[in-house]
Amino acid sequence: MSAPDRRVLVRGMISAGLSERHALRVIGMSASAFRYQPAPDQNEALRARIIALAQRHRRYASSMIHLKLRQAGLRVNHKRVERLYAEEKLQVRRRKRKKVLVSDRQPLIRPLSANQVWSMDFVFDRTAEG
Repeated sequence: MSAPDRRVLVRGMISAGLSERHALRVIGMSASAFRYQPAPDQNEALRARIIALAQRHRRYASSMIHLKLRQAGLRVNHKRVERLYAEEKLQVRRRKRKKVLVSDRQPLIRPLSANQVWSMDFVFDRTAEG
């Protein structure tokens, strides 16, 4: 059972007349976890700038985004930029390499006599009329 579900259950038990302490002991949840209020996100402005830079420069990874933020005058930790970059799922997609089909290789046959194998190399070609 997740913490929000437990909180709802404890509140229901409290409204039914059970003390908070007793309800928490029955559920097996600590009082500090029940009363916990998450702190507001202090990275909203930085997160917005990272998203804007990532949309403008699609092939930039978190290191280049960090460099752009530093050039703009923001003193920000590279690990924070990497964490926010990953949280927003902005990772640059790796380009897939084209796979060249490997054909069956055949060994070169050694010619047994002269003029048995011919090859041409065209660098330049012109007709008789020019």
